[in-house]
Amino acid sequence: MLDYDVLCIGNAIVDIIAQCDEAFLETNGIIKGAMNLIDTRRAELLYSRMGPAIEASGGSAGNTAAGVASFGGRAAFFGKVSNDTLGEIYAHDMHAQGVAFDTRPLNGAPPTARSMIFVTPDGERSMNTYLGACVELGPEDVEADKASGAAVTYFEGYLWDPPRAKEAFRQTAKLAHAAGREVSMTLSDSFCVDRYREEFLELMRSGTVDIVFANSHEIKSLYQTASFDEALAQIRKDCKIAAVTRSEKGSVIVRGDETVTINATKIRELVDTTGAGDLYAAGFLYGYTQGRSLKHCGDLGSLAAGLVIQQIGPRPRQNLRHEAEQAGLI
Repeated sequence: MLDYDVLCIGNAIVDIIAQCDEAFLETNGIIKGAMNLIDTRRAELLYSRMGPAIEASGGSAGNTAAGVASFGGRAAFFGKVSNDTLGEIYAHDMHAQGVAFDTRPLNGAPPTARSMIFVTPDGERSMNTYLGACVELGPEDVEADKASGAAVTYFEGYLWDPPRAKEAFRQTAKLAHAAGREVSMTLSDSFCVDRYREEFLELMRSGTVDIVFANSHEIKSLYQTASFDEALAQIRKDCKIAAVTRSEKGSVIVRGDETVTINATKIRELVDTTGAGDLYAAGFLYGYTQGRSLKHCGDLGSLAAGLVIQQIGPRPRQNLRHEAEQAGLI
């Protein structure tokens, strides 16, 4: 019996988003377009230098879970927050989106994770993440009924940074496969791929992961090649399905010898790329769990990504089901 369409596992992070210029990134030694892990002192320093900010519940897999729910899918989430104000905000936002989020919060330190995200005028986001309570996610947080009761389990590559989260993921993947379900992952970030290349390839080649999401930078980093075509040829052999996004060039989905090209959604203005890949995965997985064709799945992903990059914040304010109906995709 399927209780959920998609179970997402990831770092439960509250995003604190502010706009800045290129000089701010240089002055503060922030790597543009990347996710930089920081400690408490650095978090306090950057926060003190930030301009006016918006707080929004984020975290890659959490955004995907919220997106699936917005399409009308049944979504669940495993992620660790602390019993503090930001933790309460995070749990409230997940429940308000209709996501089943029952992971027990931590009592006391460390506090709920937060990511200071600086958005430059070109819409690129540079993330500075203090993982806080995220690092405490472990095997004891795996809810077996959700792990075996979701059509697809999805996890973010960032989970490889906190060590016990890996164990939680592996345990969930075992339960999912034992129940005849599928497992997917996103490579998350090319720096994340550099840190865990061998482990990610092993997850794919061992069959622990069936479906992989990546962007063109991440896939080239994974196979250490400057050629997108070469990387695409490699990933075909390493997993069942790969969906690779290419910004304004749309995306490419491969399954065995099959190749499906998806156009990017036309947008009025690029405001903030935060959440684009997460929402693409949400649209794709929603379509996939409803038995749609790869083309249809990619079009739903493209629609959701196109909507979220036209606003500040990682979760679309529109109802995605309504938007998909308007576009003739549901």
